[in-house]
Amino acid sequence: LVHGAKRWVLFPPHVPKTVVKGRKLILPGEDDEAIHYFTTILPRMKRRAAAARGAEDDLYADFECYEFTQFAGETVFVPHGWWHAVLNVTHTVGITQNFCSRRNFDEVWAQTRSGRKKMSCSWLRRLGERYPDLARRAVELNRRDGFVMWEDDPVEQGKWRRKKAEKERKKKEKRERKKEEESKAKKKQSSKKEKWGEHRTTERREGECDGDVVMREVSPDY
Repeated sequence: LVHGAKRWVLFPPHVPKTVVKGRKLILPGEDDEAIHYFTTILPRMKRRAAAARGAEDDLYADFECYEFTQFAGETVFVPHGWWHAVLNVTHTVGITQNFCSRRNFDEVWAQTRSGRKKMSCSWLRRLGERYPDLARRAVELNRRDGFVMWEDDPVEQGKWRRKKAEKERKKKEKRERKKEEESKAKKKQSSKKEKWGEHRTTERREGECDGDVVMREVSPDY
């Protein structure tokens, strides 16, 4: 962390995702924003876990979490598979990186090739340049699992192109709607100005007429 302070909470891998998310503890009308998660949902999770301690077949029975505050100059390492949530306590500037070692390469590669399909292609090429043994391992895992990389899968490429085209279409429609709304607002504003101008012109004319009557010279009656 370069500047500021962050509040962290970490959950070991054995804590179920449904428990970590805390969705079942969110009341109607509440949200799961970071500030609400730390101030309201997390305390509810702790109370729920305390009540379930020692119980069988309860998702909260083995609940664990670790909380701490990170300050400028400190580094936090989140172990692989651990859930975490972060709240910026102040304005912060931080640097984050994902780390993969030979020890967890198989699992990381399996997740990356599916979740970051295009990026995994670039990663595989870079591995071939710098770590040929890991590149060969990645190819072996793909062959073992029957996985086809994005660059070699025309079906996936087609899906990606259609998704990209749909995204661009929605962006274009949004721009056109915004342009149309701005045009309508401009016309409406212009119409208001015209009406106001006509109103002021009418008042001015009436005032001039009144002025003629008031300022008309009357001959003295001798």
